[in-house]
Amino acid sequence: MFETLNRSLNKLYKFSGYVAAIFLILVAVFILIGISSRIFGFYIRGLAEYSGYCMAAASFFALAYTFVEGGHIRITLFLEKLSGLKKKIIEIWCLAVASFFSGYLAFYFIKMLIISYKFQERSEGADEILIWIPQTSVAIGSTIFFISVFHQLILMIKKN
Repeated sequence: MFETLNRSLNKLYKFSGYVAAIFLILVAVFILIGISSRIFGFYIRGLAEYSGYCMAAASFFALAYTFVEGGHIRITLFLEKLSGLKKKIIEIWCLAVASFFSGYLAFYFIKMLIISYKFQERSEGADEILIWIPQTSVAIGSTIFFISVFHQLILMIKKN
């Protein structure tokens, strides 16, 4: 059962990376449309805001995939000096602290999303979009990141 869950979570992280890539493509599309619109003399409201929302979504959806693939800055310079049980204890401690802070981050992004939805807040940009719409991707991305960090903690504890 644990192996099935492990495979499913790894698929989730990979899917999250693909979603991040799609949002990066959308950033490029919005920027190109903005440049083109200036060249051809028309204006589309909110393109700068939409590209910002897509950049935030791409950043947060990419967190879990990048973490699992080892792309985040880690304390490997310090860990290389250790071996055996000391190394495992330090890695477990680091992952526990990272799990706490990523869980805290995800909790407050979800709380912020709920408050924005409840009060129907709008962005201050030219588009005046309901702000909970772009906040949803940040809340989901940070939650997947928390799951990935906690998953790595469990794997490290389970490791011989």
